[in-house]
Amino acid sequence: MVIECLVLGAGQEVGKSCVVVTINGKRIMFDCGMHMGYLDHRRYPDFSLISKSHDFTRSLSCIIITHFHLDHIGALPYFTQVCGYNGPIYMTYPTKALAPLMLEDYRKVMVDRRGEEEQFSSEHIVECMKKVTAVDLKQTIQVDEDLQIRAYYAGHVLGAAMFYAKVGDAAIVYTGDYNMTPDRHLGAAQIDRLQLDLVITESTYATTYRDSKYVREREFLKAVHKCVASGGKVLIPTFALGRAQELCMLLDDYWERMNLKVPIYFSAGLTIQANMYYKVLINWTSQKVKDTYATRNAFDFKNVLSFDRSLINAPGACVLFATPGMISGGFSLEVFKQWAPCEKNLVTLPGYCVAGTVGHKLMSAKIPTQIRLDEDVQINIHQLSFSPHTDAKGIMDLVKFLSPKHVILVHGEKPKMVTLKEKIQSELGIQCYLPANSESLCIPTTHHIKAGASDAFVRSCLSPNFKFLKTNSAELDDSHKRTMPLLQVYDDRVSEGILTLQKNQSPKVVNQNEFMEALGVEKHEVKLAHCFRVYIPDSESGDASDCLPSTSRKGSLLHLISEKLCRELPDFDVQDCQEHIQIQSVVVSFCSNEKCPHRTGVSLQSVDKKEVHFCCSWSVADDALAWRIVASIKNLELDT
Repeated sequence: MVIECLVLGAGQEVGKSCVVVTINGKRIMFDCGMHMGYLDHRRYPDFSLISKSHDFTRSLSCIIITHFHLDHIGALPYFTQVCGYNGPIYMTYPTKALAPLMLEDYRKVMVDRRGEEEQFSSEHIVECMKKVTAVDLKQTIQVDEDLQIRAYYAGHVLGAAMFYAKVGDAAIVYTGDYNMTPDRHLGAAQIDRLQLDLVITESTYATTYRDSKYVREREFLKAVHKCVASGGKVLIPTFALGRAQELCMLLDDYWERMNLKVPIYFSAGLTIQANMYYKVLINWTSQKVKDTYATRNAFDFKNVLSFDRSLINAPGACVLFATPGMISGGFSLEVFKQWAPCEKNLVTLPGYCVAGTVGHKLMSAKIPTQIRLDEDVQINIHQLSFSPHTDAKGIMDLVKFLSPKHVILVHGEKPKMVTLKEKIQSELGIQCYLPANSESLCIPTTHHIKAGASDAFVRSCLSPNFKFLKTNSAELDDSHKRTMPLLQVYDDRVSEGILTLQKNQSPKVVNQNEFMEALGVEKHEVKLAHCFRVYIPDSESGDASDCLPSTSRKGSLLHLISEKLCRELPDFDVQDCQEHIQIQSVVVSFCSNEKCPHRTGVSLQSVDKKEVHFCCSWSVADDALAWRIVASIKNLELDT
């Protein structure tokens, strides 16, 4: 069986996240986003690849949305109300609460202010959200008889979740966007250790290793303070939900400590509504925010005010948070055009910007510096890594922790993804892929069989299974000689069993005797043997019969051989049984049968030496060991 992954968005790019995964016949759409850098057909995923008949409700088992950012949810109203999908949709409670705000704000910016053709209406957003089922963290949802899903805390933004999906024995995790380190208002991503065939992870910062949070915060505050101290205006383009709250907390605290009187503004509308939800959904924030909630709500900002459009060109310094974060349009672009000609002003970009946006053009310049996009752009640019995405170390840590059999990278830039892929494969030994948009991959899965065990097999597992390991005292120092026993005994308590599959019966593990009886055959074992000669010094009398006439002489020779084998095979238990020597299944004894069928070679007796024959027998499993023993005995030096 295989897991099929059809990448409709975020394949070797950042934008319009959408991956359709088929697990044992169940098809799940993970995220349904739009690309913020395009206004043509590339804005939405190519939904026609899901179903040529466009019967999406029958083609999909469900849709899972990881969080409320538009590149993960922006195409959902279009897909449900225009394309006609009418099946189940799952997202967390905060995502369901905040998604309509994001979608409606985007619709207003694109249609009411920019005059673009409407992709979906306010009514479409309302009807779309009626189809959504909200889920809680670690709540197992049985989508149907075979498919179950579960949400895990992802950090990133309020309500963001990684999703686990399982059908039969096949299981995957789709991360969406996540952050492996906590910030001022959200905790770090958390997930159980799971048995997974596949992890589909974002790779926005596939090659980036960030400085400590303290260093990044200090640099940000230094840049802002320097600008306002010289009378400049600071524009902070940011998404209304997420970084705006974190940076407001940071500036609010800094303003209090430094006793600054420069006004900090929120652009009115969406951000104020979002703050209300943050106050209500306090249980989804960081532990520090929850701990202080009883005495003070961390989102009641003392120094942050609502912004009025009439203040855009008001004299004096100020700090303004404006949406959207990538300066792709809306109020942040309007303010940027007004403040860009002044070299005293500053725009600080604390997150990732998609190619094609003004924010991306600004970030592509040498930073901090001045750039000229147009003749009148003189504003200073400062870029900081305040993104809610995890960095390369975080991605590696998560993949190592989950240890799936396969990894697919999405939501990243191809050159950086290639580097991360090589790192995952070389350091973790996990097969990694980075499919492009419209590309489909097939990932093999593991199939588990539940089997019973016969009583005889269970009893054999309970029986001791002793193994003996001799320690070579010559290799030990004096301290270890006093503490380490020369003979160590191990009991692995393991028994070999055979899995049987019989018609109309459940699978069962039986021991070898039961299996032979079921087949109706006698037990047999393949053994090998070799008879060889060893030359020994002649006796003083010269009588060949005197070479080894007595049991005592045979015992002495076997003892010499036993000592030699103990030295040469320190990891094996050499048993001197007087009549023979045994090492595992290998048995060595004298052979007096001149017609021994295992004897090879022609006898070449010398005047001063006589020959003695040894028979060596062993099981197939010990073939290599047996030939080591034979070679050792043949090289026995008895002259000394």
